[in-house]
Amino acid sequence: MLIQQTLERLYSLRLPGFAQSYEEQMRSGDVGQLSFDDRFGLLVEKEWVMRDERRTQRRLKDARLKQPACVEDIDYAGTRGLERQVMLDLASCRWIRAKRNLLITGQTGTGKTWLACALANRACRDGLSSYYARVPRFVHELSLARMDGSYLKLLAKLAKIDLIVLDDLGVCPLEQEAQQALLEVIDDRSGAKATLVTSQLPVDKWYETFADPTIADALLDRLLSQSQQIKLKGPSRRPINPTKEADIQTP
Repeated sequence: MLIQQTLERLYSLRLPGFAQSYEEQMRSGDVGQLSFDDRFGLLVEKEWVMRDERRTQRRLKDARLKQPACVEDIDYAGTRGLERQVMLDLASCRWIRAKRNLLITGQTGTGKTWLACALANRACRDGLSSYYARVPRFVHELSLARMDGSYLKLLAKLAKIDLIVLDDLGVCPLEQEAQQALLEVIDDRSGAKATLVTSQLPVDKWYETFADPTIADALLDRLLSQSQQIKLKGPSRRPINPTKEADIQTP
């Protein structure tokens, strides 16, 4: 079979890694020195790597992360309240696989969103699904789903995601229906999937953000159970002079 015909069939079979590796082998002058098993192993490896990269990019796209953050870029300088060993452990994603929660608090501009996105990015690169949402917009989407009849379907979809990041809890008051919807999401995930929550408010002030004490008790009980907390300190890390990228915090 002609080389070009082989390549065309590999691409038609959706095996671009195989095809590219085959082309590379044909261009290599010392390919004849490799055994059949070695050459075939290189073809398989190339295809596997390409598919793994595509899956990772798909997970990152589905996560809808607000900031392009990576745990490798975390800044430990100053008095931020970040411990390198703690972050290395979180970067291993063991807490996500153990279905634990992570609560990040700190004043505005201290890097809560950036850090949350960095950990979600690491989860995606580690083969886990992630999803980022600001709480006000998140509860609005849940409300819209309730109106168009897709609410239960959305809840089922959210319950399957390995890590959900809920950013800015307590930034604005939530109506009764929004509180109930948020509770249903957290209840589905309690003990089953990991949830990361960020807030400007200390954890001991979260209770006060919910008008309904019954919902507050139930929601916080599920969030605080089997959870780890990070309290970011220090001044705002946002640029002093606004630019078109001013919303992107430094690590």
